[in-house]
Amino acid sequence: MLNIGWFSTGRDEAARQLLQAVKDKSHKREINGEISFVFSNREPGETKESDLFFELVRSYNIPLVCLSHKRFKAGGEDKDWRIKYDREVNNKIESFAPDLCILAGYMLIVSEELCHKYDMINLHPAPPGGPTGSWQEVIWTLIQNKAETAGAMMHLVTPELDRGPVISYCLFSIKDEPFTRYWQRDNKAMLFRLIRQYELAREFPLIILTLQALSRGVVGIKDRGVIDEQGNFISGYDLSDKVDEGVKKSL
Repeated sequence: MLNIGWFSTGRDEAARQLLQAVKDKSHKREINGEISFVFSNREPGETKESDLFFELVRSYNIPLVCLSHKRFKAGGEDKDWRIKYDREVNNKIESFAPDLCILAGYMLIVSEELCHKYDMINLHPAPPGGPTGSWQEVIWTLIQNKAETAGAMMHLVTPELDRGPVISYCLFSIKDEPFTRYWQRDNKAMLFRLIRQYELAREFPLIILTLQALSRGVVGIKDRGVIDEQGNFISGYDLSDKVDEGVKKSL
């Protein structure tokens, strides 16, 4: 059974919904794993949204570990605050010995030291090899480049932002309907909204299907790379068809 560490800032409703979805799949044994702890870079009382997230974590009786990064960042001129912060994070989570850490709406960049110690995976709202940056930056770059395809991927966290080895991914065409008419009219605002809608609908299914695959050994992590069931290194597990099946009702 996969021992999962869950990292989240807990900043919005989506953070709660994702935790609920994964916990539910784990309870039903659709994911062969358990969340052994939740870590947040916020502490109780910082924001209303994170407090709601903490209430949810406690309702599941999952150990909650909090450490506000503001205490470390407050120094201002201390350029190494992130390294010192992550060392203290490690001190707090090391005893849980997670097999895998999931960054689920965790709004801090992880230091090189921490991402080398643990296998950490993150969702990035772009196809493998696609644009880096925020989801807004990704979509505008896709539109500017007149890209054929959008998507999302789960990748290993590395010091190079959004460029770690791809665990899994899903793709969808942004040249077919309902996108075609907006390309023809050069309606960038509508293209932006549609691409975000179609990508966002795929995020939860992709995360859950990826955890299912990892927990069942369909894919694995070895030597900072990704392997299939036979132990062969691969460039990512294509979950496009399975994700599309999961989003049919929502689009």
